[in-house]
Parts: sequence; C-alpha cells; structure tokens
Amino acid sequence: MSARHRERHRTGSIGWLRAAVLGADDGIVSTASLVLGVAASGATHANVMVAGIAGLVAGAMSMAAGEYVSVRSQSDSEEAALSLERMELASDNHGEHQELTAIYVGRGVEPALAKQVAVQLMAHDAQGAHARDELGITETLSARPLQAALTSAASFAVGAAMPLVAAAFVPAATFIPVVSATSLVFLAILGGVAARVGGASVAKGAMRVTFWGALAMAMTAAVGALFGTVV
Repeated sequence: MSARHRERHRTGSIGWLRAAVLGADDGIVSTASLVLGVAASGATHANVMVAGIAGLVAGAMSMAAGEYVSVRSQSDSEEAALSLERMELASDNHGEHQELTAIYVGRGVEPALAKQVAVQLMAHDAQGAHARDELGITETLSARPLQAALTSAASFAVGAAMPLVAAAFVPAATFIPVVSATSLVFLAILGGVAARVGGASVAKGAMRVTFWGALAMAMTAAVGALFGTVV
C-alpha cells in the first residue's frame, strides 16, 4: 500500500495573505507614523488620538476602495480573456486543439502524446484546459475583488488599532519611544507570521517589514518635529 501524498502547497492562500499582510502592515506603519509625527509637532495627547482614529477610518476605507478597484480590473481582464476563449472554442475547435497541443509540445511533451493529452483534456473541460494552460488562469489564483477589499480594510483597521491602543495608555513624556518600540515589535511579528504562512524565512520577513516601518516612522517624526518647531 503506497503512502499518502502529504505535500502541502500555500498557493491557495496567496490572494487573501497578500491583502491581509499589506493591510495590516500599512495600518501599523501609517498610523504609528501619523501619531508620532503629530506628537513630535507638540500637539496634545487628545489631538494625537483624534488624528490617529481619523487615520484609521480613512485608511481602512482607502485600502478597501483601492484593493477592490485594482482586483476588479484584474477580474474583468480575466473574464474578457475567458469570453474570447469561449468564442474561439465555438468557432474553431480544431484550431484550439492544435494550439493546446503546441503548448504541451513547447513544454517538452512528445507531439503524439501532446495531441492525445489535448484531446482528452478538451473532451473533459475544454475551456478549463485553455484557461489554465494557455491563459494561466486557475480557480486557486483567480481574482476575488470583494474578498480582497474586505480583507484589506479589516486588516488595516486591526493593524492601525495596535499603535493607537499603545498611544492611549502612554504618558506624554514617554509617548514617542513607547509607541515607536511597540509598533516595531508589532511589525516584526507581522512580518514573521506572514513569512511563516507563506513558507519563507521568518527572520528575513520580520527584518524586512521592521526596517521599512522604522524608516517611515523616523522620517514622519522628523517632519513633525521640524514643522512643529517652525510653527
């Protein structure tokens, strides 16, 4: 009795993982940078919190809208390509058999076997075969606009809430160092978890996200301090 195949692939999680990581990372970085910049300008604690909450709401809506429009465009392009493929299958079925055969031959399959494979796959699901092997469109990786929009908005809100929670309980004297440190910890955890789920190096994922987050916060705080001093 042969052993069961237990190999696990993570391609099925690419769509929601990308949107979730992008949203949470943007939420932490943009909100932490915003509150640090406002705090560095000399604003009151209440004003910092108002700015942070406004940034959370605006950012979540912006992420949802941007992600939906972007992925919707991809979805429309995929549907247009599939519609054209349906027309070609209906008008030139023989030509589509030859096209699929040529694709398999180009991948290294013997011509006779490639023709046999093309015939059998098209008999089973002609459009599915061409969508997958000619257009590169699969069910696993197909665009899902609403899922991407909701995931991005929710993850942004969760990410943005992290530095805001820390900011809410920090005294003015230690506001900037504490919010900066906690936000960098959150970013490192996020980068590590995302890398782990995606099967990549946890250390590299954590360092990459933390570096860019630290750079963004440092630059925003510097701008806030500069303009706060000038004003």
